[in-house]
Amino acid sequence: MSKTLITNGTVVNSTGTALADVLVDGETIVAVLAPGSTLLGFDVAANVDAVIDAAGKYVIPGGIDAHTHMELPFGGTNASDTFETGTRAAAWGGTTSIVDFAVQRYGERVEDGLAAWHEKAAGNCAIDYGFHQIVGGVDADSLQAMRGLVDEGVSSYKLFMAYPGVFYSDDAQILRAMQVAREEGLLTMMHAENGPAIDVLAEQLVAQKKTSPYFHGIARAWQLEEEATHRAIMLADVTDAPLYVVHVSAKQAVGQLAWARDRGMNVFGETCPQYLYLSLEEQLGAVSEEWGDFEGAKWVCSTPLRAREDGHQHAMWNALRTNDLQMVSTDHCPFCMKGQKDLGLTDFRAIPNGIGSVEHRMDLMYQGVVTGEITLERWVELTSTTPARMFGMYGKKGVIQPGADADLVIYDPNGHTSIGLGKTHHMNMDYSAWEGYEIDGHVDTVISHGKVIVDDGEYLGAKGDGRFVKRGLSQYLI
Repeated sequence: MSKTLITNGTVVNSTGTALADVLVDGETIVAVLAPGSTLLGFDVAANVDAVIDAAGKYVIPGGIDAHTHMELPFGGTNASDTFETGTRAAAWGGTTSIVDFAVQRYGERVEDGLAAWHEKAAGNCAIDYGFHQIVGGVDADSLQAMRGLVDEGVSSYKLFMAYPGVFYSDDAQILRAMQVAREEGLLTMMHAENGPAIDVLAEQLVAQKKTSPYFHGIARAWQLEEEATHRAIMLADVTDAPLYVVHVSAKQAVGQLAWARDRGMNVFGETCPQYLYLSLEEQLGAVSEEWGDFEGAKWVCSTPLRAREDGHQHAMWNALRTNDLQMVSTDHCPFCMKGQKDLGLTDFRAIPNGIGSVEHRMDLMYQGVVTGEITLERWVELTSTTPARMFGMYGKKGVIQPGADADLVIYDPNGHTSIGLGKTHHMNMDYSAWEGYEIDGHVDTVISHGKVIVDDGEYLGAKGDGRFVKRGLSQYLI
């Protein structure tokens, strides 16, 4: 096995930073050393196969995006990134592991859904991957199947309080699933929006000829996110089941999470870059020569963008500082404008919901360090360490320490990244949701299992480099 020494860099873990060298033997980190030190009397630099000089740069654990949807069937089409294209794009952006969602829908078997996603991903991923299990049809068979998920390395599952007729679970179904989850140690992930009420509002808006993408966010009012979040918390309280609320976008929903956590409950939440940077006002003002006011479809996602004038974006950053939100994922679910988003050209209800961000999460969150929203250590915690702990991978992932996987990123704070088509964009999309964003930093080198897969603007990885990660139980519970 080859040995690599990353020297002269500033090693950043969630617990602090230090000028240090990192010694990699094969696929594993074996030592974190003071620069220029010896190991068992040997000159380390003279006894390795490769030396990477990281002077003036940060050495961080590889990013973990714990919420992606590669190849997801949705809205009469499929997410445009395959596991091959999506994980390659992730690697370009400094993410070395994803956790995607295997899907079970009404009338299908949980086991078949998980097997189908294994088939989609196996041999195609550029980086490591794991699975959550969507349980879209809660019945006796699926509840029984949930009892076998932990043995399969799938220690979390997702329910939907939205999308009636597609994935929706009512309160009785949620209660039963949470009872099984509590018994088996599963973490319940919840899409918290009141779907039946949203459908009524959406129908009424369309009847009033209010059909443009902007009204997607109006129909999915923040009150319906707050209400569903509270209801999910109460059901978790009754069942004593840990709860993780996905893609939180409304400050009022954060308030519900903070209330539950102040009571000592195992309740957690994530947000996404779009809820930190983008707004409903900008979506309303988006008009192009090609698409007219349908330009706003580029940013249709669920939960939706929220109004900046109401302070939602500021509240999300603040919640990340106070740990009322614990991590940042992308909910990466990309669709092209032509042939996909334009399915809803005359009715926002038919626009496939999703934004592509898996390539840009690490950069966008680092910009929060530059602007003083979060610290350097918190950047690593939100994007790598907590995802590893929350989803049963910590020790091997999410930290730079002896025994951990050699999944590493060398990040240049003096570099620069311009986001957009023809710039940094490797996702399988015909537009960028982040067109024109400028980042005061740059991903220089990405290492997965000790192998350099991105370096100096060149992709060196290969299809199949990534492996399935059998995850353990959550390591984040209180």
